[in-house]
Amino acid sequence: MKKKLLTMLLVMALIAMSAACGGSDDETVRIAVAAPMTGDNAEYGIGFRNAVQLQVEAWNEAGGVLGREIEMVVFDDANSAEEAATVAQQIVADRSIMGVVGHFSSGVAMTAAPTYEEHQVINISPTAGHPDFSSIGAYIFRNNTVVYQEAAEGLDIAIDMGLTQIGILSIMTDWGTTTADIVTELIAEKEGLELVAHEEVLEGTVDYSPAITAFENAGAEVIIVVSMYATLAPFAVQYRSVNPEIELIGFSNAYSHQLLALGGDALEGLKFPVTFFSDSPYEHVQDFVTRYIAQFGYSPSSLTARAYDSAGMILEAIANAGSTEDRTAIREALANISYYGVTGEPPTTFTPGGDVLFREFTRVMIRNGEFVRVGQ
Repeated sequence: MKKKLLTMLLVMALIAMSAACGGSDDETVRIAVAAPMTGDNAEYGIGFRNAVQLQVEAWNEAGGVLGREIEMVVFDDANSAEEAATVAQQIVADRSIMGVVGHFSSGVAMTAAPTYEEHQVINISPTAGHPDFSSIGAYIFRNNTVVYQEAAEGLDIAIDMGLTQIGILSIMTDWGTTTADIVTELIAEKEGLELVAHEEVLEGTVDYSPAITAFENAGAEVIIVVSMYATLAPFAVQYRSVNPEIELIGFSNAYSHQLLALGGDALEGLKFPVTFFSDSPYEHVQDFVTRYIAQFGYSPSSLTARAYDSAGMILEAIANAGSTEDRTAIREALANISYYGVTGEPPTTFTPGGDVLFREFTRVMIRNGEFVRVGQ
């Protein structure tokens, strides 16, 4: 009896060890979404989740990946570095998770990334703009342009409008500080531009009048707003009540239906450079937009679209590697991918350092409460 019991315990232990190492052929392949599902930036995390859900559903309807069903698992990091560190440990403990879409902000993403690198879990952030993010390791990728490129395009919008006296409003986060520094450097490099004032605010600021007064006294013609929609919208409302003629240029992370809801008429004429536009003429983009609206009730943002493509690239890399378990092969397949997604033309490829190769920007503005291409 004791011998039979020992044999049973040994078999159970072997099964548990097999599951921990990747499991049997009938296991699901899991993709994690790690982003803020609660708090001030929950809109972005929910967009990530929605996009990855659509991608997973599309693959499962087509038979899954290498014959296995795909499952999305969602982790709420609350856009907190401390929470992200815990989430990363939870993710790497589950060996069926083959890739992570997230995290949202650069500081949070850079806290979690070393854990993914150590355990050879592919991590693609759709939004981490910090120049050093992708250099954390070979398994760390970004599916957004480096902040230098977007900042330069934003300043080119100002130049094309004939505006030279530049103000910067930035939020006090790792991303906000780094991006504002980059915008400042680019202004110094571009002939004819002058930085007349730079004001920093905390996320959740209610009264922007001190910053607005500083910009007006300095003679700013245009404000480059380095923030998410939750700051840009109320800032625009308050500034346009003082000076209706002030020009505003935002970043793609503020391109969201929530921006329109919060800012109303004060956003008229606001411009952004984006790598995804929901009114794109491409059929595959319109298919994604149509499915997204049908399921969630509103148009996807640029950041949401990048999350959609990030999940698609992880799954295509698994398919190209011919394995749901060989992490090295999957990473190599991703590094060499040429992915025809919904964000950017031509197809997405990566530099040896894990950065997405430069994509052409679409210039978008708000007119009559809607996003339209500049020049339309």
